[in-house]
Amino acid sequence: MRVIDYRTAAELLTMEACIPVMEEALADLSAGRAEMSLRQVVPLEKPNLLGLMPGYLRKNGVAGAKLISVFPHSHTSDRPSHQGAVALFDAGAGTLLAVVDGRAITAIRTAAVSAVATRALAREDSAVLAILGTGEQAASHLEAMLQVRPIRQVRVWSRTPGKARCFVEEQADTLQGVEAVASNSVREAVEAADVICTVTASTEPILREEWVRAGTHINAVGACRAPDRELDSALVAAARLYVDRRESALSEAGDYLIPLQEGVIPDTHIVGELGELLEGRIAGRTGSGEITLFKSLGLAIQDLAAAHYIYNQAVLRQKGIDIPW
Repeated sequence: MRVIDYRTAAELLTMEACIPVMEEALADLSAGRAEMSLRQVVPLEKPNLLGLMPGYLRKNGVAGAKLISVFPHSHTSDRPSHQGAVALFDAGAGTLLAVVDGRAITAIRTAAVSAVATRALAREDSAVLAILGTGEQAASHLEAMLQVRPIRQVRVWSRTPGKARCFVEEQADTLQGVEAVASNSVREAVEAADVICTVTASTEPILREEWVRAGTHINAVGACRAPDRELDSALVAAARLYVDRRESALSEAGDYLIPLQEGVIPDTHIVGELGELLEGRIAGRTGSGEITLFKSLGLAIQDLAAAHYIYNQAVLRQKGIDIPW
């Protein structure tokens, strides 16, 4: 059994490598070539929780689960909000192959999935990116978006203005000449944006329909529980909505469930899964003026596909620590 820590996992799973791995995993799930259960959550002291995410990648011959703690207010300390591990098993022999740091996987694969959605749904000439939030996912989403669209300007917002300014300064190497601006308000950040990534810990809407211009693509990433959302109901109603997995969205996506409960959208408002779009079974953007929305929740098969890639690279490059098991 191989143990792969954060630094090694992050080294082996580059964003460039992860994007096609996520494309394949999402297509496999929607086509029935992979299996997973809904996320199981144990509430801890509010607002913290412990989650279990099991799955099976039939084509790859591996199964396993991510065990993760989510402590939303850890950003006020020196600890990350998401910590955990992915256990990877040989699905044929039942052998435990590896335990891989879950934080590195979560940071990279989440943004890689948003990149898949952006490449499939955003206008090809999208040049202005707005990032709402300045945590770990903001940094990984910046890297991912720069790989799939010709971004010329990045506008960043945080509830704490100083964090937005620090983020812009800290990301100078990633930006590589792309103009970056710390915005004073969400409206200022998004009103000229072609692509918007919401990666906050907010439980109430921060992004409103009247601030989003026609033709924008949105990756809604931050809220992952039924009572929580980052977008107002009018925006969801105005957008062409795609999800990573329909069953998960019907149970966990407050950005969809709350407008549905309010009667603002019908229960047919979800166009389909991103994997169905990749397989060509549903249509994507239908016009340059359409608002497209990808609601990301994070899936077990994404973690397993990433862990499987990391494990194979670790064996090939003799990385990680082998432990008799």
